[in-house]
Amino acid sequence: MSQPILEMKQISKSFGSLVANDKVDLTVCRGEIHGLLGENGAGKTTLMNILYGLYRQDAGEIMVDGKPVQINSPREAIELGIGMVHQHFMLVPNLTVAENVILGQGQKGEFWLDCREAAARIEAKAKEYGVELDPWAKVEDLTVGLRQRVEIFKALFRGARLLIFDEPTAVLTPPEVEQLFHLLRNFVKRGNAVICITHKLHEIKAICDRVTILRGGRLVGTYVTGEVDADDLACLMVGDKMVTPAKQGKTKSDKVFLRVENLSTELEEGDSPLHRLSLEVCEGEIMGVAGVDGNGQTNLAHCLAGLKRPKTGKIRWAGRDMTGASPKALAESGLAYIPADRHGTATVMGMSLAENLICRRFNRKPFSRQGFLNLQAVEDYALAKVKEFEIKTSCISTRLAALSGGNQQKAVLAREIDGEPKLIIAHQPTRGLDIGSTNYVHRVLLEASRKGASIILLSTELEELLAVCDRIAVMYRGQVLGVLPAEEAYLKEIGLMMAGRVEPKGGEAHGHEN
Repeated sequence: MSQPILEMKQISKSFGSLVANDKVDLTVCRGEIHGLLGENGAGKTTLMNILYGLYRQDAGEIMVDGKPVQINSPREAIELGIGMVHQHFMLVPNLTVAENVILGQGQKGEFWLDCREAAARIEAKAKEYGVELDPWAKVEDLTVGLRQRVEIFKALFRGARLLIFDEPTAVLTPPEVEQLFHLLRNFVKRGNAVICITHKLHEIKAICDRVTILRGGRLVGTYVTGEVDADDLACLMVGDKMVTPAKQGKTKSDKVFLRVENLSTELEEGDSPLHRLSLEVCEGEIMGVAGVDGNGQTNLAHCLAGLKRPKTGKIRWAGRDMTGASPKALAESGLAYIPADRHGTATVMGMSLAENLICRRFNRKPFSRQGFLNLQAVEDYALAKVKEFEIKTSCISTRLAALSGGNQQKAVLAREIDGEPKLIIAHQPTRGLDIGSTNYVHRVLLEASRKGASIILLSTELEELLAVCDRIAVMYRGQVLGVLPAEEAYLKEIGLMMAGRVEPKGGEAHGHEN
């Protein structure tokens, strides 16, 4: 093992009564890709925010290159050679790659930035690492994978020798994941190091040399990835044997509940318009929708949820025309909608957990009484949902922003699944969640389908679709390229269809309307 580039010793951090990190140790060596694994709320992000200067530890010591350091801000972290690539990119969309890379790097007293010199350095650095990046392209025109590459180059330009990644593959296509791994391997070959926060066990095995596991804010241990398998990692992470939800015991009716006919939408920034899209979902069926982000999935979800009116086409529930119905009317008819944007659309982060749980029905009995909230009814309902959906919180008045991502998503599920809905639209419901929370979401969806709900699960995680869904529709440029039974589908086949390169072997299975 080479010399450590980073040592974090006995790091502790509390937020009020919540202990986020409790005497955690972490050692990262030069030439190493080091995984950081744990459930939502295990303390991974807090530990990395301390390292990057966003938080100050309450106790413990940080050493970089064998020397003790105190990191009070991200600027000080950068000066020490530490860079961070966040899950949500910090880029200015209407600026070029070169402008984004050098933004904030001007020296005191300078009024002009030399973009040409920066562009030349970007091209040289891209060639050095064996990747492509056009310094003159505008960020808003780039794919998600290329935008991430811009973030990496921003850190490299600032002299980063240790890169921190938070869920680096959450929004990448399989080819973009491979390109990222190639770049990271080239980076550490030069004596640098990478810390990778991820929930994806197969990626830990594929890219990381060692992995440190946290549970409940405490260190479980550090392991050589070649000496532990994925099941071992899962058990170490959650402290018990993981039970994966199964489709057994679930039956799908042949009666069509949802029929989408020739749906088309207007051109819109950020997503492909729908073009004569047709799809059928039977009662009790989980229909997966696979596709690279930006191929019309968001437009489809918005049309089905009443957030967008299609230009042409029809949406029918059991023969009833629901095209253009309002979100309120759809919800009252039995729609549950789990949006992809957990923070911006699905919840109000500044409101309490209890307020988020009732925000769809606060004006109805028993929560509303003569124009005023019945606080006792709100409390009783919230406490019941916290228990039923295993939401970890100190109290129901806690701001939702203070909960982990997994518990925030459980709150969304508790609100939306309440009342046994007829149709569930779940858009990226497990993005950014740990394996335990992911399994919980799958368990809830499977149980809803057993009770007869028709479900559309839109996800970029192919393993998730294969594990949970009855059939999988593949979207490409606003159309359904094909529909495959999940038990007959293969990752490679679906991946090629996602790229628009092959036709499915089998045709779409149709049912009949009731």
